[in-house]
Amino acid sequence: MATLELYTKGASVWVPDPESVWVSAQLLQNFKPGEKQLLLRLHDGNEVHHPVGSLSDLPLLGNPDILEGENDLTALSFLHEPAVLHNLRVRFLDYSSIYTYCGIVLVAINPYEQLPIYGEEVIDAYSGQDMADMEPHIFSVAEEAYRTMTREEKNQSIIISGESGSGKTVSAKFTMRYFAVVGGAAQQTSVEERVLASNPIMESMGNAKTTRNDNSSRFGKYIEIGFGRKGDIIGANMRTYLLEKSRVVFQASSERNYHIFYQLCASRDLPEMRALRLNAPGHFRYTNQGGDEQIPGTDDLSDLEHTRNAFTTLGVLPDQQMELFRIISAVLHLGNVNIQASGRSSDRSYIDAEDHALAVFSKLLGVERSQMAHWLCHRRLTVGGEMLVKPITGQQAQEARDALAKHIYGQLFIWTVQRLNSALRSQRSKAKSFIGVLDIYGFETFQWNSFEQFCINYANEKLQQQFNRHVFHLEQEEYVREELAWNRIEFSDNQQCINLIEGQLGMFDLLDEECRMPKGSDESWVLKLYDQHLTSKPHAHFKKPRMSNSAFIILHFADTVQYECSGFLDKNRDTVFEELINILKASQSELVAELFQLQGNAPFVANGSVRSGKRATREHKLTVGFQFRQSLQMLMDTLNSTTPHYIRCIKPNDLKEAFMFDPKRTVQQLRACGVLETIRISAAGYPSRWTYEEFFSRYRILLRGPQNQAQAQALCRRYLPELIPDADQYCFGKTKVFFRAGQVALLERLRSERLRAAAVIIQSRVKGWLGRVKYSRVRWAAGTIQRFSRGTLARRLALTLRYTKAALVLQKTFRMLLVRRLFLVIRQATVTIQAFTRGTLARRRHSQLVAERAAVLLQARVRGWLAKRAYRRVRAAVVFMQCCVRRKASRRELLKLKAEARSVERYRELNKGMEVKLMQLQLRVDQEVRQSAALNETLSAEREAASVELEALRSIIQKLENQKQEKLPTGPVVSEKEVEERRRAEEKAAQKILRLTEELQTLQKEKDDVYIEKMDVSARLLEQEKTQQECVRQAVLQASAALRSELDEEKMKYQGLLKDFTRLEQRYDNLREMSLLSERGKGHRRTDSSQSLIFEPLSPSSTPLSPQSLTPLSLSPFPSAFPSPEAVRRISVTSPTEERRHSVWSSDTQMEQLMEKMDVPKDPAVKMKREDLELAYDAVRVANKFLERQLRQQHHGWEEELNALRSQLSQAAMCSSSAAQAQDLWELLEAREQECVRLRRELKELKTTVSLRRLLSHVFPSALTTEVCCPPQLKPAAVSSSLECRKRDETKLIKNLITDIRADVALSLPPGLPARILFLCVRQADCSGDQGRARSLCSAAVTAMKAVTKKHINDLHMTALWLENVCLLHDLLVQHSPKQSLDPDELVPLTFDLSDLIRSLSDLCIQSYQQLLCITETHLQKLIVPALLESETIAGLSSSAVKMGVSRKRAGSDPKPVGAEAPTMAPVLRELGALHTALLHQALPQSLMEQAFRQLTHFICACTLNNLLLRKDMCCWSRGLQIRYNVSLLEEWLRSRGLQAGGIMTTLEPLIQAAQLLQVGKKTDADAQAIVHTCTALSSKQIVKILTLYTPHSGLDEKVSLNFIRTVQELLRGCSDSQPPQLLVDVRRAFPVTFPYSPPPVVSAEGLVIPDSLKISFLHRA
Repeated sequence: MATLELYTKGASVWVPDPESVWVSAQLLQNFKPGEKQLLLRLHDGNEVHHPVGSLSDLPLLGNPDILEGENDLTALSFLHEPAVLHNLRVRFLDYSSIYTYCGIVLVAINPYEQLPIYGEEVIDAYSGQDMADMEPHIFSVAEEAYRTMTREEKNQSIIISGESGSGKTVSAKFTMRYFAVVGGAAQQTSVEERVLASNPIMESMGNAKTTRNDNSSRFGKYIEIGFGRKGDIIGANMRTYLLEKSRVVFQASSERNYHIFYQLCASRDLPEMRALRLNAPGHFRYTNQGGDEQIPGTDDLSDLEHTRNAFTTLGVLPDQQMELFRIISAVLHLGNVNIQASGRSSDRSYIDAEDHALAVFSKLLGVERSQMAHWLCHRRLTVGGEMLVKPITGQQAQEARDALAKHIYGQLFIWTVQRLNSALRSQRSKAKSFIGVLDIYGFETFQWNSFEQFCINYANEKLQQQFNRHVFHLEQEEYVREELAWNRIEFSDNQQCINLIEGQLGMFDLLDEECRMPKGSDESWVLKLYDQHLTSKPHAHFKKPRMSNSAFIILHFADTVQYECSGFLDKNRDTVFEELINILKASQSELVAELFQLQGNAPFVANGSVRSGKRATREHKLTVGFQFRQSLQMLMDTLNSTTPHYIRCIKPNDLKEAFMFDPKRTVQQLRACGVLETIRISAAGYPSRWTYEEFFSRYRILLRGPQNQAQAQALCRRYLPELIPDADQYCFGKTKVFFRAGQVALLERLRSERLRAAAVIIQSRVKGWLGRVKYSRVRWAAGTIQRFSRGTLARRLALTLRYTKAALVLQKTFRMLLVRRLFLVIRQATVTIQAFTRGTLARRRHSQLVAERAAVLLQARVRGWLAKRAYRRVRAAVVFMQCCVRRKASRRELLKLKAEARSVERYRELNKGMEVKLMQLQLRVDQEVRQSAALNETLSAEREAASVELEALRSIIQKLENQKQEKLPTGPVVSEKEVEERRRAEEKAAQKILRLTEELQTLQKEKDDVYIEKMDVSARLLEQEKTQQECVRQAVLQASAALRSELDEEKMKYQGLLKDFTRLEQRYDNLREMSLLSERGKGHRRTDSSQSLIFEPLSPSSTPLSPQSLTPLSLSPFPSAFPSPEAVRRISVTSPTEERRHSVWSSDTQMEQLMEKMDVPKDPAVKMKREDLELAYDAVRVANKFLERQLRQQHHGWEEELNALRSQLSQAAMCSSSAAQAQDLWELLEAREQECVRLRRELKELKTTVSLRRLLSHVFPSALTTEVCCPPQLKPAAVSSSLECRKRDETKLIKNLITDIRADVALSLPPGLPARILFLCVRQADCSGDQGRARSLCSAAVTAMKAVTKKHINDLHMTALWLENVCLLHDLLVQHSPKQSLDPDELVPLTFDLSDLIRSLSDLCIQSYQQLLCITETHLQKLIVPALLESETIAGLSSSAVKMGVSRKRAGSDPKPVGAEAPTMAPVLRELGALHTALLHQALPQSLMEQAFRQLTHFICACTLNNLLLRKDMCCWSRGLQIRYNVSLLEEWLRSRGLQAGGIMTTLEPLIQAAQLLQVGKKTDADAQAIVHTCTALSSKQIVKILTLYTPHSGLDEKVSLNFIRTVQELLRGCSDSQPPQLLVDVRRAFPVTFPYSPPPVVSAEGLVIPDSLKISFLHRA
């Protein structure tokens, strides 16, 4: 059947339209070849005649209704422009779907509205799913890139392009957010937070409002997100392209400058921003040109707060942030500098000396105002070797000012990007692979196109070429994989246009050449273009406008663009005077100097060049165009080395209206972004692709012969030629059958005709049957009337209940409004009062400052006297402390040396015993060797004797034979006796020879055994020696690596502190010089800022920061007890005297915490004096220095001892031949090392405690005289049936009972036994009067339980076990709490406070419960969707549930493997059963089990429903029946275990109603009413989404009409929707858990049976 036969009456076609581009029409008569016109009826009912000159003039055919709204454009039967446009419009307007696939491209239409489709539940739904199984979404593309990267270990790229305002930036943000969540394992680490924090920074500094977009990116960026081996984000890197710097100084009408300028202006009233001298944006020239100073719906002040938070997240300090804001504010003030013309012909210019804007600019940047004013109006020239200064005109000076502003902002932008990259760079390891996200400008064409549009469109030409070649490559791979015989597909290549721009003597080359000319101009450059590309070598893509000589036209792939040459040369040069740059290099601001010093050191100037009077070097001649070409080539190389994924963003209208579709604008963008090129390439081959099984299931009624699914491929190959005679219209592959465009429509028509004929036969039989059953139908109708009457009454009751609920809602809202009005009035009054109060406080502060200034002269003398007194006290304290500490250190050193001498003697004794054993073993080996040698000698002697005897016998025999021969002729006959003797002699000789041979063999065997044994011993010794050497080497390497890392870290800290010290010292010197100058000039006394530092350290070297300077104070558990010297310096330099004293020394709580930590007795009545604290601080620093030296000496001694032991070990191993003895020596060495570590730690703690205690005793002698009054001990209660645990056994009890208990032993215990044992031990300690030990034991048990719970984070049974023990211990403590009302006859309360312990146990209960659910949810995560959605356990549904759509998977994807195990509900029920068994085994309460399974059923329902809402292939009648069956299995399982209570069944209601929604009728208004009244657990968005995705299967059903969906939407608006408005269910929703308290039975030691496996026999029953 030819395609022409489809032009029959009733066929749908597309005709062009000037307004709608394409409109749908219907054929009113059959078309016959040769006819000159077609009669059509348009969609509005009008009839028209369409002329047909040739077959090519026939209107384009429409796709079947079955393909309307298809999620992949390449799956359409007819691939052409109107079909693509119509499909996008239907999905966008009717289905509210903004994403559509087009092969490998995701088309994203900007809805201009916030949609709830980007939450974490959506990320969870798409994570780990196949791209072909889910609805089109940007998360699906991100997941595809992530899975491909992790599976193939190949870098990926996501290329996002589109016009300004199409949503590129938002799409890139959502993509990065997906990677941050998936790559961060659902928990954002610092790396993921930094990656996301880069977005607000780049938006504020690189985005601006344009006429097309309120947040347009005015630069291109490529972000490489690096991933580690486990798929987690470990770093990122950003590259930017072509920042639009001209926007800094000029904005068109209705546009704005970059957001950061307006954000700073909006925050001008903040205290820290007042120094920037900012005003409203309308006050500055650089922000008031566009007219629009505010974007509706945005808050610049809050946006600045987000930007600052992002800077903080990325590690930019607040001081650096303020430096950056000062530079940006300086750019604004620079635009307000007033340059005036002077001279007779206005050939000069000047700036007023009192110009306020220049003064603020110079102050903010820290430059000389006079120099800046001079060089803005002059330039330096070199003439004949002499330097001349030439004034410039006012226009030139303004251009120089604007060029300087652009250059400053450009350098700041580059610095910001570099700073972000340094913060995003991986610190752990090198990234294994990366995913790049390219957010780059789309094709642009305006009424006035300049240099920026030229570069942007050139970049899009390169990207389009790469896109076309990649699409063609994927099509070719598909055909090769299926082994098709195919012809090469021709595709449009834009290489000629690219050669025009970048080729030899191309436009960029001519532009750079003109820039190098001394008097080059835009006009001369255009004339060269005309001469080169129109006259000399005419180019097909270059044209000249008819009415202009200053413009040119380029025929791009997307559109024809006319460029105006004005400004091309200046923008390409992007120059700024060198004199101005030198002024900025000498800035007092560190950041400003850094910006332009880096520029001077760079090999070339980024995005511009510096122009000076002398001839610039070659490096400074790199133009913007040349740099842009280089960066673009690097980008293309990166993209070509990765696997690309494409996202094309479409702007549906220019009015920014939500869900408004403009066909003209959409078609223009589809042509520009390459979507239609993808369609054309697909249509040139075989766009429709079906697997043989899908084709057989859909068109089996057209095939003759036996209907067997196993023979689907053979049947297709046999009967398809009969259906489609033209063999060129289809092709058979290995797993698929391929069709050309339009052939699926032919098959659909044949199928519908076959079904129509079968329907006629069925109808004839059914009508006869209807007459016979009329009576039964009447009787059934009566019952139906009764049923509907009862239903009506029930619905009325439901409506009454709804009205009642609505009234309550209205009352609640009205009351809320009244309370809110009262709150607003109170808040307004409060704000007014606060304003007046703050004004009063400010005035009071001002008067106080005036008074303090007057007191400065009085303070000068007092401070000098105080400093002298402080110095004398410190010196006396230091001398006394040194004497005490040195004496103590000498005694300890003597004790240490004695201990070391004893330890060395012990090692010598051990070594002597080992040497004796080794010598004995060596003697034994020598003895064995000597025995072996003796045996060998004996053997040799025996051999020689045997050989001699054998030779003698042989000679005798020979002699006898000779004699016999001689005597034979003449001699007499030998007698029998001689013969017998001869025979006996021979036998005797033979036996002797045999015996000697056997002995020889035995000796040889023994020799071989001895040799083998010797070799084995030698091999074992060598292997043991190698193992020991390797262990020693590894230990040494690890220790050296740890020491090296610590050394590097300490060096870094030391360098940072040293840098701060140097900066503060320089600042002090500068202030002192200024004060001296002021004294000489004016004669008044110096101010407070130049006074000597009261709390200055004794010397800069008094606190050495060497890598080993870990003083006891720094290692103490109270780091904030004393402030650091640098903090004291900082406070003393920048604050008044009283403020310094208060900020450093007025905190009494820190000293109290110090004394509590160090167990120093304190008297609350004694108050610390400031002077004493000062002396104590200085004394502590001196003591720290002394203790550092001691610790270093001890450290060196330990290292020498360790090296000596290792050398002894190696020597013993070399001379040893016994593996057991060497192993014993090694274990002894390890034990000694551990003992050394333990003693070292105890020594360090004791030294810290004793030293500081002695130190404080000297400083505060009165504090140590007061004894701390211990609280009176309570009388021990007479409690029996307890377990007594000695204090030294508490650690062993915790270890054996909790931390180190084996899982099999723990699970074999009775439920709650560890908790009961611990409680009895705690109670016994409390009853004995030692409340502190009881409390510490209980705290240690809680800490151990928390640790063991985390240890078994993936063990279901162990988590349940410790949940039971934690709950039981919590209940026991609550039961015996002093606050609990107890019966004194039965229970005795505990005497110590239990509130904090009970709270900790309660928190641990919740954590264990959540961990238990997390384990089960993790196991269920991959089982839910296959079990509840994809399983096919109902017989007969699998054949009817075959997917009827013809959408194909992404290119290169293979069909799913056949024969895999079919998913069922059994794994899900098995996991639930495991949890139920674990909870039952631990005897947990029934209510807690019900809460746990309620949470799990919600998780199952949410995961299933979310996937159902995102998968079109699952929304069908048969799948709804299967889902309902699977849910019934789950319900039956819950009922069989008594878990139907507690709201468990309610959590499954949304899934049950969704399954019912798939099964009910969806045609009439009554069906709509039934759906609205039935699906009460589903939200309106969920109902509409399921109806939209509903797909008919196997022709047994029809697609849901749009009118029916609109009817349901109207009914849902009239109902009060109690469900949340979001589309997907929150999977992470956690129901609050309540642990029921039931007083446990009385615990006694007699009733406990403690098994021996616990190893706690040291407990005694009390």
